[in-house]
Amino acid sequence: MLPVENGLGFDKLVKLFEQTQTELQRQAARSVDMALVVRNWLFGWYIVEYENAGAERSQLYGKKLLNRLAGTLGKAGIKGASTTNLRLFRKFYLTYEKIQQTVSAKSFLPQIGQIDFEQMVSSELAGKFPIGWSHYVVLLTIDNAGERSFYEIETARNSWSVREMKRQIESSLYERLALSRDKEQIKALSEKGQLVESAGDIIKDPYVLEFLNLEEKSGYSEHELETAIIDKLEQFLLELGRGFLFEARQKRFTFDDDHFFVDLVFYNRLLRCYVLIDLKRDKLTHQDLGQMQMYVNYFDRYIKIDDEAPTVGIVLCHRKHDALVELTLPSDSNIYAAKYQLYLPSKEELKQQIMKSLKEQERV
Repeated sequence: MLPVENGLGFDKLVKLFEQTQTELQRQAARSVDMALVVRNWLFGWYIVEYENAGAERSQLYGKKLLNRLAGTLGKAGIKGASTTNLRLFRKFYLTYEKIQQTVSAKSFLPQIGQIDFEQMVSSELAGKFPIGWSHYVVLLTIDNAGERSFYEIETARNSWSVREMKRQIESSLYERLALSRDKEQIKALSEKGQLVESAGDIIKDPYVLEFLNLEEKSGYSEHELETAIIDKLEQFLLELGRGFLFEARQKRFTFDDDHFFVDLVFYNRLLRCYVLIDLKRDKLTHQDLGQMQMYVNYFDRYIKIDDEAPTVGIVLCHRKHDALVELTLPSDSNIYAAKYQLYLPSKEELKQQIMKSLKEQERV
């Protein structure tokens, strides 16, 4: 029974209707999209099965088969089955062909009238595809299987829209995370996505802030950079990664009658710790790292509670020298220096850096 005793007024009644309608519409749209994904994968399977059925069908292979099939399906009233789309469905199946090994039917064509489509779609195939068809269309443009798997996992985990997923791909998120990982950790990225278990797991280098629309020049200040980030906070949180919550800008604390200000304060709910970010417009100095060490020490001693993890400090700078960072910070430091850039990185350049890093690890 609805809680009339608590005063279910008319406005609350209307709100209840609206919330129910919105949620059920969302679920219905999700069901329709999932059915579309399954349909397109099955269509791709049919085409491949037909092509593999025998040499006598060789005259129908390739473009000729797809053109004829598209025309016939169009006359039958089946929408979305153009020659271009049929080629895409075929590629979709071949890209995710391993799924075929996990469903019950070995081949649909010989026993097409015996398939329990309702059971196939609801209990077997639907669970194999965690995201929508528009997402898969984008993923099919990625040749590297590990990279493609990473974005599929992260899109499902974070409920990224197609636009958000495209942005992460264009900003080379996979390569930027892989830069600081060894071979086994890169493999884990493709199998499990980004796991956030330690402070190092949330660090990227570089951070890409192209969404701020700031020109690559020295004419703007750290305050302008900070203001631009706050104005585009939703996009900045997406760039930071999983579990981040915004707490404060220019967080002030006082020590020995001196006032200090932390540019940006976040909290990561997965690590259960504060994350402090200091913005440096120009080249990183050892004084910048020392200042961040003081900020982190203050938060650890006076702000965080006993069951929270140690505070993480990130100095975002335009230029940095890795040797300076290594000499200034102890190996077990919870402080990180990372570059930011205002343009999308070159994937090839990042891949070359990954290969260089892996070769250096092998020599150690």
